Amino acid sequence: MQTLKWSRSEISNVAGEISLLAGLGLWATTFPRIRRKMFELFFYTHYLYIVFVVFFVFHVGFTYACYMLPGFYLFLVDRYLRFLQSRRHVRLLSARILPAAGQTLELSFSKSPGLKYSPTSVLFLNVPGISKLQWHPFTVTSNSSLETDELSVVIKGEGKWTKKLYEMVSSSAAADHHFDVSVEGPYGPASTDFLRHETLVMISGGSGIAPFISIIRDLIFTSSHLQLKTPRLILISSFKTTADLAMLHLLLPITAASSAATANLRLTIEAYITREKQAAATSPFHNNNVRTKWFKPSPTHAPISPILGPTASWLWLAAVVSSSFLAFLVIIGILTGYYIYPEGKKHGEAGFPMALTAFLYMLVLCACVAAASSGAFLWNKRKSGRDQTIQIRNVEGATPTAGGSPAGGGAVYEMTEELESLPLRTIEEATNLHYGVRPNLRKLLVEYCTEGGSTGVMVSGPAGLRHEAAAICSSGLADDSLQFESISFSW
Repeated sequence: MQTLKWSRSEISNVAGEISLLAGLGLWATTFPRIRRKMFELFFYTHYLYIVFVVFFVFHVGFTYACYMLPGFYLFLVDRYLRFLQSRRHVRLLSARILPAAGQTLELSFSKSPGLKYSPTSVLFLNVPGISKLQWHPFTVTSNSSLETDELSVVIKGEGKWTKKLYEMVSSSAAADHHFDVSVEGPYGPASTDFLRHETLVMISGGSGIAPFISIIRDLIFTSSHLQLKTPRLILISSFKTTADLAMLHLLLPITAASSAATANLRLTIEAYITREKQAAATSPFHNNNVRTKWFKPSPTHAPISPILGPTASWLWLAAVVSSSFLAFLVIIGILTGYYIYPEGKKHGEAGFPMALTAFLYMLVLCACVAAASSGAFLWNKRKSGRDQTIQIRNVEGATPTAGGSPAGGGAVYEMTEELESLPLRTIEEATNLHYGVRPNLRKLLVEYCTEGGSTGVMVSGPAGLRHEAAAICSSGLADDSLQFESISFSW
């Protein structure tokens, strides 16, 4: 019966077994097939980390568990700050809706100019109108310096949640209600040094092109605003049909300024249409079925902003961590000296229950983190509230209208394709179309690297595609001038 024993003052076997089962549940859903095909199961199962950690502490006691306290403490602070961020509904500005066959759209949100993020970042979205519990990660396609007031993500309808979102946004009934959207993030790499290469080759399949959109926009800003030399860009992308070429519409923002900003960008697109043998009579870029909808959200919706303010956020984070931990030490010192220790003496050798001690310490830990984080969050929210109000008014005044209707009349209205056609002409001129074949990566990579200088290679797509490109780069065919950039774009 030792298996079912829950000791008062020693190691608890039952607590350890519960923690082990929770850990096995977490591990079982991390396999790629389960994670990608049943994302909701993967996502919800990972809330078992709470059970895993709590019962692990019950199992070994709080003192022994302190060896993992630094990492867990920082995770707890980060998780609670993200929880505070996710409680707010953000302002949805517009949606670019691609043809129904691909069920792809780009959502643009208002953001504060102080929010900075790296290319290839990811944003988690929650739409209560679909599910209040489901959060899904999507690639950020905008650049925080080029588009200072907007943040955009690309969403492809591949599951129930994304298909439902596409139907809601593209439906004519969208004008009858507001879209409530919450976010967490964005999250991305600390740095991305693309300028160190003479040539940057980006290889994608289908919707895998999304991470490269933010890279292209980042290099547009570098070349047009910072006046720095940028690498030559080669985008090799495979599509099933000509209709899927609509993804190329998303490479550039829908502004006239973006078209002029691409003048110094050296971009070549090699697009492979694998399931069609020959080109259509007219250019696929002339069949522009992309629609743009602009939304009129609720006045309570706010721009996406840094959780601890646009400036000195690291100082605020350091203040939250240090103050909460200092408060934790003081409170558990008082709790131990005036309650736990005296009560333990009353019970003699049995002492104070180890599990109860662990529970009280964890409760104090969570309370201190919540108090310090909430205080910093509310202070920065109050400080930035005025700036956000001014920004919302500016965006409302700049929102385009359709058919002469006033900007405030109606929740959603569609924009003409005049602005859409400006960046589209640039993309068409840079694109070479190949029908009925797949790209020969070995031949293409060797060809591009022989032009001289360092060549960086990035891949976004199936694991087999990434492994093939990595093998070519490491084969030595190009005198080690090919450098594979190991950034993961898959979830």
